[in-house]
Amino acid sequence: MCGINGLILNKLHPQSEIKRLLSEMNQVIIHRGPDEEGFYTDSGSNYSLGMAMRRLSIIDLSTGKQPIFSEDRSIAIVFNGEIYNYKLLKKNLLDKNVHFETTSDTEVILKLYEVYGTDSFSMLDGMFAFSIYDQKLKKIFIARDFFGEKPLYYAHNKEGIFWASELKSLIKVFPEKPAISAKGMALYFQLTYIPAPFTIYDGTFKLEANHFMEVDCATNSFKITEIKQDFPNDIDSDISFSEAKQMTYNLVNESVLSRSVSDVPIGTFLSGGVDSSIVSLALSRQKDHPIETFSVGFKKKSFDESDRSREVAKLINSKHHEFIISVDDLSNSIDSILLNFDEPFADSSSLPTYLVAYKTRQHVKVALTGDGGDEVFGGYNKYYIGKLNSKYTNLIPEQVHSGIKKWTSPIFSTKDDKRGSRFKAKKLLGAINYEDDFYYNIISLAFKEGEMTSLLKDKYQVNNTFRYFKEKVGDKNKSLTDFRNIDRLISLEGDMLVKVDRTSMLTSLESRAPFLNKKIWNFTSQLPEEYLLKGWSKKYLLKEAFKEHFPSKFLNKSKKGFGVPVGDWLRGQLSVELNSYIEPKFLNAQNLFHPEMVIPLVSAHLSGKEDNTFKVWTFYCFQKWYLEIYSKI
Repeated sequence: MCGINGLILNKLHPQSEIKRLLSEMNQVIIHRGPDEEGFYTDSGSNYSLGMAMRRLSIIDLSTGKQPIFSEDRSIAIVFNGEIYNYKLLKKNLLDKNVHFETTSDTEVILKLYEVYGTDSFSMLDGMFAFSIYDQKLKKIFIARDFFGEKPLYYAHNKEGIFWASELKSLIKVFPEKPAISAKGMALYFQLTYIPAPFTIYDGTFKLEANHFMEVDCATNSFKITEIKQDFPNDIDSDISFSEAKQMTYNLVNESVLSRSVSDVPIGTFLSGGVDSSIVSLALSRQKDHPIETFSVGFKKKSFDESDRSREVAKLINSKHHEFIISVDDLSNSIDSILLNFDEPFADSSSLPTYLVAYKTRQHVKVALTGDGGDEVFGGYNKYYIGKLNSKYTNLIPEQVHSGIKKWTSPIFSTKDDKRGSRFKAKKLLGAINYEDDFYYNIISLAFKEGEMTSLLKDKYQVNNTFRYFKEKVGDKNKSLTDFRNIDRLISLEGDMLVKVDRTSMLTSLESRAPFLNKKIWNFTSQLPEEYLLKGWSKKYLLKEAFKEHFPSKFLNKSKKGFGVPVGDWLRGQLSVELNSYIEPKFLNAQNLFHPEMVIPLVSAHLSGKEDNTFKVWTFYCFQKWYLEIYSKI
């Protein structure tokens, strides 16, 4: 697990200058790899290049130092991530008389490329971002894993091409301050995050998951290609539920086993929910000693579920570590957590995720998580809403729905961030949409597209915010499979995986997600949808596959999610700072927002007149980024 950086400058530069730039890029991501660093530089007739990395040693502690080279040193690689099937891939290469110098998974990627070229990228089961320089071809190949677990940013400007694991590395060597992207703004204020390929900056992008970039060093040009996955259609169309249940049990256990290979101590995040409980159970059954489990709870009881994690820990006889947190625990960390994302990011669950990662890192170096279980097995409430939307809009005319919303608004209005039944009812009515692209309305957790005109100044207005993604997935927006695919491309890559990667790597902890396995995704994507979402039972197949290993009805208990009472915090300890963000003089100088919309919105929340947690927190996180990062570039 590491952080990588690289650049190609379209003029010849001294190698000392290239290494200086790489050192600057490395310096700001030491948290991703505190154990060691490596550099590689080269030049052609009209270009200079360099690749660098910071390493967090997990596998092959003694011989895995990067960069790693081919035998003739014409090919070099720097790599961030873990390849879980590298031993099998290595065995196949050994059968072809391929020679290895190390026992690392990094060298396996390099040797695969030597034998199969870019076709080898689809053979990898893991989380990764890597760059391979082929001196003979004068090309660099930069690739990102299937789900986008590992980040990769890039920029192409007049100086050359740059890439890095984190935005801060790019900003460090940019020749000039980048402009704020209107597209990035629109996506952020609706979703609360910015999915690939977009960022908050014009001219700077994220390499999309399951894609690779082919860079021609000599011409300073590149093309991006999707990695073609050879998914087998090996599930009988009439597969029985009993057969699917057994296959699910086997696949999950197999994936947990593959993700538990490590030369350093390993544990699990245990929230007490279905996914983390199953991963913890599976890992405990594969070890001959008690595993270590880690969880956080909250002093505010409506958000606390620590009793559930304790129940699972007792069941699997783990060495359990529990941390109860309050706003005071976050006061010294909130800035470093939010600003480490490098661009606006308003998923408030990043705060406890960081704290549990920080505490976990004091005991182990690797933690398994339950991330991805909802996308893979159909576990979100929004999947209900997606199905309900079609039925509701067919029965209730839009005009009648508008009247219902207006009539119930005072009834469902909340003044406190408790997220109880009134909160859920209001959220459900607000999610109903009569357009064909209603699911994008459902996943817009902050502002809806129709509110953007009154929020942002004309310069930052974007028509059809989600056009790129609609073109990518087509017009399909009706079935559970459609919803899951949209989530894989947008919510999983842009939110969940960003949150976990940045918060865990900030503490130098490697997190691994067994549910994010291409084989499992392909399996569930071939099943009848009712196996995943049966009536009102989410993740039905997964829960049925493991229910006999848990107390009766445990896996069917409702879960609150990893929520945080930031609505209360905004009215309390953070209120002075928040008030400074809506000062009319400041807003007018900033020239991004319409003050007549923003000031009443925030003021209503601060006064307790109305709970506007999601919108106000999104605004707060943006302003913190703007003042602490963008204004200082």
